[in-house]
Amino acid sequence: MTMQQTPLLMSRILGRGARLDPHEEIVTAQENGTHRQTLKTTWDRSNQLAGALTQYGIQKGDRIASFMWNNYRHLELYQAVPSMGAVLHTLNIRLSSTDLIYIVNHAEDRVIFVNNDLFSLLEPILKDIPKVELIVICDSESSFTKSADYEDFIADHSTTYQWPEIEETAPMGLCYTSGTTGKPKGIMYTNRSTYLHTMAQAMTDSMHLSALDSVCDIVPMFHAMGWGLPFTASMLGCKQVMPDRFMEPQNLAKLMAEEEVTISAGVPTIWQGVKACLQENHKEYNLSKLSRVTCGGSAPPISMMRWYWEVLGVEVIQGWGMTETNPLATLSRKIAKRSHLNLTEDDHFKNISKAGLLMPGLELEIVDEDWNIQPHDGEAVGELLIRGPWVCSSYFNDPQPEKFHGDWLVTGDVAKIDAEEYLIIADRSKDLIKSGGEWISSVDLENHMISLPGVRQAAVVAQPHPKWDERPVALIILDEDANLSAQSILEHCNPIFAKWQIPDEVIFCEVIPLTSTGKIDKKAIRKNLEKEDYKLPDLR
Repeated sequence: MTMQQTPLLMSRILGRGARLDPHEEIVTAQENGTHRQTLKTTWDRSNQLAGALTQYGIQKGDRIASFMWNNYRHLELYQAVPSMGAVLHTLNIRLSSTDLIYIVNHAEDRVIFVNNDLFSLLEPILKDIPKVELIVICDSESSFTKSADYEDFIADHSTTYQWPEIEETAPMGLCYTSGTTGKPKGIMYTNRSTYLHTMAQAMTDSMHLSALDSVCDIVPMFHAMGWGLPFTASMLGCKQVMPDRFMEPQNLAKLMAEEEVTISAGVPTIWQGVKACLQENHKEYNLSKLSRVTCGGSAPPISMMRWYWEVLGVEVIQGWGMTETNPLATLSRKIAKRSHLNLTEDDHFKNISKAGLLMPGLELEIVDEDWNIQPHDGEAVGELLIRGPWVCSSYFNDPQPEKFHGDWLVTGDVAKIDAEEYLIIADRSKDLIKSGGEWISSVDLENHMISLPGVRQAAVVAQPHPKWDERPVALIILDEDANLSAQSILEHCNPIFAKWQIPDEVIFCEVIPLTSTGKIDKKAIRKNLEKEDYKLPDLR
């Protein structure tokens, strides 16, 4: 054996940025201004936090939960807990109390760190999570008897901590799916999987992160580990800018302008909101330093991506992944290959409207119902499978054999892969609409409707039909100044879709329900329509 077998541990890379550029900043938005501390201070405080948790009795593999916004203390948890050999369990603050109780008890969390302004959401369930021994309150003291103040908790501990030598396969992070079907399922990330994901995320052909970047973490740190950005930015020594709870579009635009943000990440609804804010007040915010934003969760409309490029010179990088993939799996750059340099602008946008190209180290296939691999020709449609070193192979304490096929994860997505190896998501398998024995993609309809100027958001769901089994119905949110009729939206679809694929009705609404991770909640839409006793129009 000629090479060193150094374990791939997060403790070896998370403090790197602080050593290389100790005076760079972590900036957190606050009610009045911003909180600022250096990378070195953040790493020092992470060491103190590890010492405090060790003194409390936390051991390797113990679960430490966070119920927090994106802020500097949450980043300290991201650095300390994995490095000391414990497991950071990020709790989604948007989940129902029923799901939270199940998740905390299933994970057997020992300690929960919570922002003071979120404690009121957690307090009602404390009696139902008996294995939690301690609540650490950030920002303020609490009258709850089993609580401690964060600053008091870490205050008397050394700014140096001897990070343990552990197996690279040791667990370091725990995230649960949003539980759209059945109970939420836990995905346990390892040091090795997250180390490799962190390296891949920094590649030029993925998110092109570097130490020169000012990174605005809009993706919630409670969602799939903030898409890995806190880890990669800490490793590289980026400036990190965190919005805390101030997530309104005007607050985000102001924060990104003032902190000269170069790259950010969020779901399409975030970027639609920022776009609308900039269109109304473009002179107020100087985003000249912003060069790219990553967009995931659902497919962003091409019209929005073109607007960011043509008006701001900002590249929108579409990505696809899952909690189960740690989470990034594919990314779509505006110009992703040397052979694309001479493509037209229209062709560039056709490519970035796809879910993207596979990140190095992963493998994708599509299969039919008999598990036969389908061709990568852009025509064949199949169940999407994925495998690789940061893809889960089982769920935490919850066997789900139907979710795996050999060493492949069965994603639940229906997709195509074209001849250039671009992934094209057709739909979630449970959201496909079967009408008269033929399948209709709700995603394709939604993406085309959103391309119509004036349509802000679109959701297409199936409704039962006595003859055709199911028929599509579209829910539409219009821009404030839009003057579109249902007929004009359907006519916009006519040149692209067959008559039987066109929705039976367009319903205009003020709000479309979203999941806890910012995706369109089609389960809730279907339930609401059923509750309202919705009936399809008679189109005989």
